[in-house]
Amino acid sequence: MDLFTVGFKEALSSNKVSFSVYPKSLKFIFCGLVFDEIILSGVAMREALLVCWPLLLGIGLLMLGNGLQGSLLGVRATIEGFPTAVTGLIMSGYYIGFLIGSVVTPKILENVGHVRVFAALASLASTAALVHALVPDPYTWGIVRIVTGFCFAGLYIVSESWLNDTATNETRGGILSVYMMVTFGGIAGGQFLLTAFDPSGFELFIVVSVLVSLALIPSALTASPMPSMEQPEKLELKKLYRISPLGVVGMAVVGTIQGGFFAMASVYGGMIGLSLLEISAFIGLSVVGGAIMQYPIGYLSDKMDRRRVIVIAAALAGATALLVYQSEGMENKLWFMASATFFGGFCMPLYSLFIAHTNDYLKPGQMVAASSGLILVNGVGAILGPILVSVSMSLFGVAAFFLCMATACIGLAAYTLLRMTIRQAIPVEEQVDFVAMPVRSGYVAVNMNPESEEWEEEEEPKAEEFKPQDLYHVSKAFMSLMDDDHSDDDDDEEGLMDDGPTLWNRNG
Repeated sequence: MDLFTVGFKEALSSNKVSFSVYPKSLKFIFCGLVFDEIILSGVAMREALLVCWPLLLGIGLLMLGNGLQGSLLGVRATIEGFPTAVTGLIMSGYYIGFLIGSVVTPKILENVGHVRVFAALASLASTAALVHALVPDPYTWGIVRIVTGFCFAGLYIVSESWLNDTATNETRGGILSVYMMVTFGGIAGGQFLLTAFDPSGFELFIVVSVLVSLALIPSALTASPMPSMEQPEKLELKKLYRISPLGVVGMAVVGTIQGGFFAMASVYGGMIGLSLLEISAFIGLSVVGGAIMQYPIGYLSDKMDRRRVIVIAAALAGATALLVYQSEGMENKLWFMASATFFGGFCMPLYSLFIAHTNDYLKPGQMVAASSGLILVNGVGAILGPILVSVSMSLFGVAAFFLCMATACIGLAAYTLLRMTIRQAIPVEEQVDFVAMPVRSGYVAVNMNPESEEWEEEEEPKAEEFKPQDLYHVSKAFMSLMDDDHSDDDDDEEGLMDDGPTLWNRNG
């Protein structure tokens, strides 16, 4: 039996259809169905999403709860009369805990396992949300905020490990894109829950607790096998800085900007007199703008020197921050909201741009270790961001919020221009592809970057050009398969009528 017939028979009798033995442009027309490379890729992605949708649902619920809690605490701190600088210290606790959790969680997973760790951290995060309402004290909130950051770092790492284990070479990039959109959508959606109840009461804290608790259900019930958990590779910061000074400095500054923004945006909104709905829209639209602009900015960065795109994005982020500052006193908030949307649109993609820029100078095997170092630097910047912004607001007034954002963004653009005069650009064709990365995520998400490893594809056997007479072999293979099916009842039960993996078990 020739190679063509063997391959087609294997394709019909297996749930994992593989046409690797044929030319990529080949199409089969049989029984009214058309099989081609695009359709097979779509089927693979659909099956991958059917497998991992419980994890994505759990992540979405976590992000809803986390997005709501961050804004709620800023509003409630103002109601409780906490000084602005104290609120900044409290909010920076989340990033301290997140940094600790990113280091400690992998070691815990090695000894305890993913399901137990996820359940324990979700329960602790759910309880921590309620403590804020029970004890409205700055010292207590600071400690609880550190605990919350620790829990969410672990929850992200566990969820991302499962997603990474589910992904294949074919679906890795698609799953990462869906994960990013779920992340941004959850953060943005959580803002609009702020209007559900009075923030001076305890109901919204209960909502956060319920969302985090519900996130445990789909992940705890999944039948997917436990993913292997490896300690992240390490790359010394000195070596990383020598490889890409702009990448290290840029990630630190972006962490400061975004950490300060997310921590203090709701405090700023309350201080300038925005209503709860307007605060929700202000933060939510900033996040939506960041999600929408990821791909246009990323596309441009693949077509020219990526540093030019960084300069343009950072400069425009600084300019739109100044527009928000200028429009904050206007009675009509339409211009204010539009400016905030564009600020998020130009600021949020900087995170992925600096990761991609650093990867331009790395081998694929170094990218995970380097990205872990970049995320660490970004986390340190995120710790400093709320402190610097809140102290500035205390000293110079509420206007200092977006003036800090504008100063940091414009300074980042200037530093990038300086680096362009020092280091020659690499050829555009040698740049890695831009990959949009979730801003609030663990280091494991980097492993889903298709550029981060040299994924080895199976070598395709050389196939002859498809000829009309090959349809005879197609028919012959199909009839042979039918004969095999009639002679074996077990094959009838497990063969063509099997509709692929179940929703809860990635192995079917």
